[in-house]
Amino acid sequence: MKKIEIRHVDVVQYINPLREGGSLPAIVKADDGFLYVLKFRGAGQGKKALIAEFIGGEIARAIGLHVPELVFMNLDDSFSKTEPDEEIQDLLKFSVGLNLGLHYLSGAITFDPLASKIDSITASKIVLMDSIISNIDRTAKNTNLLTWHKDLWVIDNGASFYFHHNWSTWENHLTRMFPLIKDHVLLEFAQNLNEAALNITTQLNDNKIEEIISLIPEDWLESESDTLSPNDMRSAYLSYIKAKLARIDELVKEAKNAR
Repeated sequence: MKKIEIRHVDVVQYINPLREGGSLPAIVKADDGFLYVLKFRGAGQGKKALIAEFIGGEIARAIGLHVPELVFMNLDDSFSKTEPDEEIQDLLKFSVGLNLGLHYLSGAITFDPLASKIDSITASKIVLMDSIISNIDRTAKNTNLLTWHKDLWVIDNGASFYFHHNWSTWENHLTRMFPLIKDHVLLEFAQNLNEAALNITTQLNDNKIEEIISLIPEDWLESESDTLSPNDMRSAYLSYIKAKLARIDELVKEAKNAR
């Protein structure tokens, strides 16, 4: 199985904010010459949103879905000093250090369930993946899916793993189901859930999950307000994903009932 390689790049130009996003991500240029959508550590949900974005994105990639390349992006303090907008200036100031970037898909359009076609197995894999990672933000109001070069691309997984906002109760979530799947934008298209479940459990083995979690930057796991150590957090993410995979048949049943 191919090893995951996450590149490190430096931000060299802040181009413009994407104001439709609540956390004010931005299009930036990196020192490799490419454009990225930069997710800021200083935004509302902070580093936890970056962790969720990273784990969710690499899980999606591991099960064969299209995901823009994820890179670790270093932002220095020079950008906040030249930014005239006070809101963006503060965001840049609090985001100095390592952030997360998604390769910018130029010309991509937002997925429209009423106008776009999607195959059932892809829809089923996305529905089950979002059940596994407890992603509450893939609805008709905000699909967090793009159509690019006739393929469906998965983006914006930052609202996943919401248990990590309160580490004192995270173990309570190990046996919980995901009733919010009823609001998933792709649920009606997910007609091959059993096949998707088999595909996911085959491709997302323990080694792959451990590899993804091992790549989370240590700095993102450090917080004075959290009760767990970085190593304990890695173990918690690992336990959570494994627990959901062990109950994937129940997640399939839940999604079928919701549909």
